[in-house]
Amino acid sequence: MTVPERLIDAATSLFADKGYERVAVQEIVERAGVTKGAMYHYFGSKDDLLHEIYGRLLRMQTERLDKIAEGAGPITERLREAAIDVIVTSVDNFDAAKVFFRSIDHLSAEKQKEVRAERRRYHEKFRGLIEEGQRDGTFRADVPADLATHYFFGSLHHLGTWYRPDGEIPAGRLAEHYADLLIHSVRAQSR
Repeated sequence: MTVPERLIDAATSLFADKGYERVAVQEIVERAGVTKGAMYHYFGSKDDLLHEIYGRLLRMQTERLDKIAEGAGPITERLREAAIDVIVTSVDNFDAAKVFFRSIDHLSAEKQKEVRAERRRYHEKFRGLIEEGQRDGTFRADVPADLATHYFFGSLHHLGTWYRPDGEIPAGRLAEHYADLLIHSVRAQSR
């Protein structure tokens, strides 16, 4: 594993366990097994590490959503697949997801703006799937696509407060439940 990867992994774990504001740079470098000089060679600050934690997860999820959205399957299947994917990838990267959901306010204003723009693009692509289904009559048009998207992601963003990957509900089953709830809430009544 490269030095930047070790630093990101150490920071992710520490930020998830203790909270961003309670972690010192010294703890990160000790956990990563590197010096502060090595850290500052790759990252200018703790804020840069936090930004990269967001970036890695969001880039991966965006690439996956792009492929799903551009697929040829029926819209219900693509929306379901997208919903399952974002839950599974969030649970598979649970520490990063917890950090993502809890610590955005600790980023500099400029980096917050970047992250929010990237996340908005992701949500717009997801919302586009709902709008596609509304246009063809598969999904109900009386519920604004924005509202359905915010409702879904609002519930996803709270996983870090209650979900336990080692608990009773495995990630795949959790994702299926979330996807089913979303599909049932947007499906047109006549279908």
